[in-house]
Amino acid sequence: MGRVTAPSPVTPVPPADLPGTLGELRAAGHRYRTVKQELRDNLLARMRSGADRFPGIVGYDDTVLPEVERALLAGHDMVLLGERGQGKTRLIRSLVGLLDEWTPVIAGSVLNEHPLHPITPASRALVAEAGDDLPVGWLHRSMRYGEKLATPDTSVGDLIGDVDPIRIAQGRTLGDPETIHFGLVPRTNRGVFAVNELPDLAERIQVALLNVLEERDIQVRGYQLRLPLDLFLVASANPEDYTNRGRIITPLKDRFGAEIRTHYPLDLDLELDLIRQEADLVAEVPEHVLEVLARFARAVRESPSVDPRSGVSARFAIAAAETVAAAALRRAGLLAAGTQPAEALGRDPYTTGGDNKGPFLTPVARVGDAVSVTSTLRGKVEFESGEEGREIEILGHLLRTATAETFRARLAGLDLSGFTALVDDDRVIETGELVSSAELLRQVGTVPGLAKVLDRLGLGDAPSPEQAAAGVEFVLEGLHLTRRLGKDVTDSGRTRYGGRD
Repeated sequence: MGRVTAPSPVTPVPPADLPGTLGELRAAGHRYRTVKQELRDNLLARMRSGADRFPGIVGYDDTVLPEVERALLAGHDMVLLGERGQGKTRLIRSLVGLLDEWTPVIAGSVLNEHPLHPITPASRALVAEAGDDLPVGWLHRSMRYGEKLATPDTSVGDLIGDVDPIRIAQGRTLGDPETIHFGLVPRTNRGVFAVNELPDLAERIQVALLNVLEERDIQVRGYQLRLPLDLFLVASANPEDYTNRGRIITPLKDRFGAEIRTHYPLDLDLELDLIRQEADLVAEVPEHVLEVLARFARAVRESPSVDPRSGVSARFAIAAAETVAAAALRRAGLLAAGTQPAEALGRDPYTTGGDNKGPFLTPVARVGDAVSVTSTLRGKVEFESGEEGREIEILGHLLRTATAETFRARLAGLDLSGFTALVDDDRVIETGELVSSAELLRQVGTVPGLAKVLDRLGLGDAPSPEQAAAGVEFVLEGLHLTRRLGKDVTDSGRTRYGGRD
C-alpha cells in the first residue's frame, strides 16, 4: 500500500541509438511480444535478479503480491477487491514498471500499433507500402497506462469510442475504422488499462468492456470492428458491490481470471512503515507520536461505531501525521518571536519564509497536537447511522485509548515517580498548543528518570528542548490516562496537569 502517484505526464525522450525504421528494427533482432508476455518476462527477470518487483508497496509481501504475481505469470486480467484506502490504485499503477522501458510503435498511430503487428487496415496498408523504410517511433512505458474512475455518467464513447460525424461527412462509410474516434481503452492498446470502482459503471458500459475482454474487439453503435486489442485490463472494486447481488454483471465478473483481496496493514509495524513512507511532514514527529496515530487509525477501523463496509483509509493515518506536524509548525511560527535562534545553539535552523521573524528551532510535534485530528479528519470516517452528532466524542475516546496503549507499550516498567512527585504539593504544570518548549521545561525543572524516558522514546542522548518537551508531555498525558495524575483544560485551551486523578 502507499500513496497513489500517477505516471509522469511528461513524455520522456527516447535514446538516440534506437532503430528509426522498420528495417533497422528487424536488423536489431527485435521481436513482437504481447503486453502480457512483456509483463511475464520482466517479472521473471526481476525475480531472478532479486530486484524489487513492486517498489513502494508496503504490507503486501506475504499476502497480496504473491497472488498478483501468479495472475501476471498466468496472463490473467485481474480485479482487486478491497475497501477504500488500501493502496489498490497504487498497486495497479506500479504494474507499468514491469513493461519494457521503450517499445516501438508505428509513427502517428493513435492505437500505438507495433510495426511488426499492425491491427488497423490503414496501418497494414502503410506497412505494405513503406516496407523497411517505415518510420518507427518509440513509446516510453509511462505512456502505456490508461485509467478511468468509473462513474454512472461514463459513456461508451468515453471508454470505447464513437462515430466521428466529420469523418462521415468526408465520405467514409460506417463500419470503417477510420470513422471512429477511439476512446480510452483502444488508445491504451499495448498497455495497462485500469477501471477504478468497476461496479459503478452502468450495465451497458460493463457489456462493452465484456466484449473487449472476451473477443478483444470493440463495438460502436452496432458496428463490430475486428481490432485485436492487446491489453492488460485490471479493475478495482469494493467487495460489497462486486457480487451477483451488487452492481456487477455476472458475465463480466466471470471474465477476470483473478480476483485478489487487498487489506489494511496487518500489524502496527506495517502501519508505521506506511506512515513514514507516505507522510509529507513539515515538522519532526517523534516515533511515539507516530505510534499513537497508527494505533488510533487501527482503533477507528475496529470500532463498532464505524461502518466497516466503507473502511478507514490508510490516508487517515497519513493525514493525521501531516496534521500533527502542521500543528507543531504553527506553534513554532506563532512563538518564533520568543524562540532562541537555532544558530545560537549550533543547530540547523528551520525557516518558513513569509512574515516569520527569523529562524527558529526545528518544530517537534507533541501528543497534545493530536487532539486537532479528531475534528479535521472526521470527514474521512463513515460512522454507523446511530452515531450522528457523536463523531468527535467517539474519535476523542479512541485517540485517548491509543495514547494509553502507546504509553504502556513504550514506558512499561519505568519508575515515573519523579513525574508524579512534580505535583504532590498542589503544584500545576501547564502545557498546550501555544505553550513553548522552554516554558514547559521551566515548569518541570529537573526530573529524576527523565533521561531514561527520553531514551525509551528514541529521542536520543542529547535531545533538543523541543524533543524533551514532547517526551515530558507524553509522560504527563500517559499518567493521566492511567489514572495517576489529574488533568484539567482551561477556557483558554491550556492543559493543566496536577493532583490525583
